[in-house]
Amino acid sequence: MIKKVSSEAELPSKYGNFRVKAFEGDDGREHLAIYKGKLDGAEKVLARIHSECLTGDLIKSLKCDCGQQLEKALKQIHWEDAGVLVYLRQEGRGIGLVNKINAYCLQENGFDTVEANEELGFKPDLRKYGLAAEILQELGVKSVRLLTNNPEKEKGLSEFGMPVTETVPLKIHPNEHNRRYLETKKEKLFHLL
Repeated sequence: MIKKVSSEAELPSKYGNFRVKAFEGDDGREHLAIYKGKLDGAEKVLARIHSECLTGDLIKSLKCDCGQQLEKALKQIHWEDAGVLVYLRQEGRGIGLVNKINAYCLQENGFDTVEANEELGFKPDLRKYGLAAEILQELGVKSVRLLTNNPEKEKGLSEFGMPVTETVPLKIHPNEHNRRYLETKKEKLFHLL
């Protein structure tokens, strides 16, 4: 649940001009909504729920498709009259940065991304999307067209009262470093790739 909400501010970027608002969850983590246009009362808003990936988002790691998805989503939102990217601080599918790097090590030794998380004692994906639905509701969004390949995001938003009118896939071309990762997401996590 949302514990505290910041003021909103301008956020010009290389992807376009946005507004930004920060939200503190009751777990102490801080999350962002990066958006444009009139959201209050808006329906069928193009929305991306993006989970933090320090290595992909910041360093542009080729081991995943996270950074590419983030960039592509911001570009697509820029071309809309109204759109929003909710940036959730749930690194490494919710296992945290240290455990994510431990999972990387296991992957170097033959485990796929799901097996690595399980070897570390975690479920394949611990992320939750209720807070994202709450953030969208706080912004006044009535329904979304969801930019995702992950069916769990649509399910998570719907369970918390945010209608998803359409799923819009985010197609990213694989490379030699993330091909197995993407295949695992498709085969074991049922991502629409």
